[in-house]
Amino acid sequence: MIVTRFAPSPTGYLHIGGLRTALFSYLWARGNGGKFVLRIEDTDQSRNSEEAAKAIVEAFKWVGLEHDGEITYQSNRSEIYTKYIQQLLEEGKAYKCYMSKEELTALREEQMAKKERTRYDGRYRDFKGTPPEGIEPVIRIKAPTSGEIVVDDGIKGRVSFQAEDILDDFVIARADGSPTYNFVVAIDDALMGINEVIRGDDHLSNTPKQMVIYKALGFDLPKFYHVPMIHNANGKKLSKRDGATDVMAYKEMGYLPEALLNFLVRLGWSHGDQEIFSFEEMTTLFDPANINKSASIYNVEKLDWLNAHYIKNSSNEELAQLLEEYDIFLKAHDKKEILLDALKERAKSMKELAMLIKSILETPTAYDDKAVKKAFKGDAMEILQAFAKKIETAQTLHLPSDYHHEMESLVNEMGIGFGKIGMPLRVALLGEMSGPGLDSVMAIIGREETLKRIANAVSALS
Repeated sequence: MIVTRFAPSPTGYLHIGGLRTALFSYLWARGNGGKFVLRIEDTDQSRNSEEAAKAIVEAFKWVGLEHDGEITYQSNRSEIYTKYIQQLLEEGKAYKCYMSKEELTALREEQMAKKERTRYDGRYRDFKGTPPEGIEPVIRIKAPTSGEIVVDDGIKGRVSFQAEDILDDFVIARADGSPTYNFVVAIDDALMGINEVIRGDDHLSNTPKQMVIYKALGFDLPKFYHVPMIHNANGKKLSKRDGATDVMAYKEMGYLPEALLNFLVRLGWSHGDQEIFSFEEMTTLFDPANINKSASIYNVEKLDWLNAHYIKNSSNEELAQLLEEYDIFLKAHDKKEILLDALKERAKSMKELAMLIKSILETPTAYDDKAVKKAFKGDAMEILQAFAKKIETAQTLHLPSDYHHEMESLVNEMGIGFGKIGMPLRVALLGEMSGPGLDSVMAIIGREETLKRIANAVSALS
């Protein structure tokens, strides 16, 4: 059974690069009937944030990535790490290093002066003497000093590292006894049964160290997949300006979780030319072996296009529910269907949809100067007033087609083009020249509000 995990550090928000990694891990496990585990790597208490940990969980709930079992917090597992540190010491696979910070600094400066790679020189590796006083030792693992370490990566293929180039006897426990990142990650993945690790390729340099720990403790190696980064349009690392922001900020901007997940799954992975994937299709089709070897490019226009697609294809009931987060309450509105049908094809985000709805439901308090100059020329005011009289005396006014009929009737009676009534009427109803069909607008706001807005415009613009 495939068991994957997502293991963020709660030092900040969950950004979209992390969410993509989580999504890939989730899809691969779920598509194979496996398990997906969430682990919070909070051993570094100096950098951890309880709010950040909560934000990560909140983001998972919003996008619908359900993990199996309880969330694991590394901070609750210190006894386990201590046990394995002690085991390595007893087996002679790790040792106490009494090198002071001053000695380590001096060694690094000397190596830099000789243009050598900075590394620990192993002086306490086989130390048998009396430990120096006043120094709390760190624990170092005995890493191989020569030979090749090969990562059989599911995306990158065979990646070879020369031990002498990348390894020294690295620290697995600090002087205060707290374990280091690579040590706890390897132990947790092994003990939690994680057999497929999908993570960003910024972790590739950690993999040889973790492999050393796996071997020292006799654990089976998982299969590794190191996913290339997400870049901006210029091929640079994604920044906040480009979109590397809090996942929940995407909710605030009006993106739907379905659109965001569809966008992320296509960043580096593809299935033919298909662009739109349901969650079920993602789960069935995704295979990390098909992830591109090169970095993917973040394209906000693509995300907007996908979001517009999902909004357009959402039911009006779903949209009415979502709009309540933007203080738009339509469930009891008698023209809810007409309103949403008229607007959901025009919106790229829920935020934009909410603004469009407000622009219709709220009586305009100002009129765009350019629109007024363009619309109110010649006999525009008289035409607008004539239309108001037709609306006032019309027998049946419920549907958009009823209002359209009255517009057609006026156009035919006065021998004018639709623009002659359409432009001043649009400014009167909406305060500007853009918006959905006027017949839909009038059907939504009703006869009395239509007459009120025309009267307001005549009064303000005469």
